[in-house]
Amino acid sequence: MPLPRYPLAIALLGLAIAGSALARSTAPTRQQVAGVYHQQIGQLHVTALFDGTVALGRQELVGIDPTTVTRLLEHRYVPEDAKGLQTAVNAYLVQRGDHLSLIDTGTAHCFGPGLGQVLSNLRAAGHDPSEVDDILLTHAHPDHMCGLLDAQGKPAFPKATVWLSKADADYWLNPASEASAPQGLRFAFGLARTAVAPYVSAGTLHTFTPGEPLPAGITAVDSHGHTPGHVSYLLDGGDSQQLLVWGDIVHFHAVQFARPDAAYEADSDRPAAIASRRQLMEQAVAQGWWVAGAHLPFPGLGHVRRDGEAFAWVPAEFSPLK
Repeated sequence: MPLPRYPLAIALLGLAIAGSALARSTAPTRQQVAGVYHQQIGQLHVTALFDGTVALGRQELVGIDPTTVTRLLEHRYVPEDAKGLQTAVNAYLVQRGDHLSLIDTGTAHCFGPGLGQVLSNLRAAGHDPSEVDDILLTHAHPDHMCGLLDAQGKPAFPKATVWLSKADADYWLNPASEASAPQGLRFAFGLARTAVAPYVSAGTLHTFTPGEPLPAGITAVDSHGHTPGHVSYLLDGGDSQQLLVWGDIVHFHAVQFARPDAAYEADSDRPAAIASRRQLMEQAVAQGWWVAGAHLPFPGLGHVRRDGEAFAWVPAEFSPLK
């Protein structure tokens, strides 16, 4: 007599359910796609590298009425929690021919979990850190230069020359400046000195003033105010296309394009930071420059347009690589 099939079917179903539950229990944590985006700008191959996000409180905007901030943030849907508004941290790899320039390096280990992804995303983009020829820092804050070191505290870019404006080097690498700095910023001085120490020892940290020649035909544009020596970088891609990597000209994109006069609490010289923001936005509109921003929503690439007496951000549209 043949055996009844139902118990066997039930047993197999039970095994399938158990296997499915086991698969769910061992499934990897969900991850977003790799934080890498490529954009061709004339002869430049630009790769945006996502480092992570930080939360900036809306109360850190100064020189603007809080009710105006609330109005500007309405219907902009910037993610916000009790810690503040979600703010991206981006770095940019620029390839011209065989030459690789990395503009800013991200936070590495300095700001805790959820950040420090530049190195892994650089590798995901198909480049080993040892291939980078030059690193150009917009300024000496930890979220832009801690990534000079790897998780073991060794140089993350062993063959690279590091470029930092003389004004920022004179301020942030000087212990005397730390003693007179606001209490809330003093932590950054030690981080800056630690980040550059092995490059100083190797003789590969170079300082400069805006206007001096830089590698690969890159031009440093004086945009001080956020820090004493903050610079932005202008790159000519040919074919009438130019890219401005402007560092920390904007922290609160939903507010500061519409109100360039809104300063950030951490700006070392708020009037100068406002003047730099207005000037670069004016130039970006007039010249039709591409813009890359360290704290614009990833990939942080796009253009600036005029909007009445102020400005607006126009994110780049997704572009297939040719």
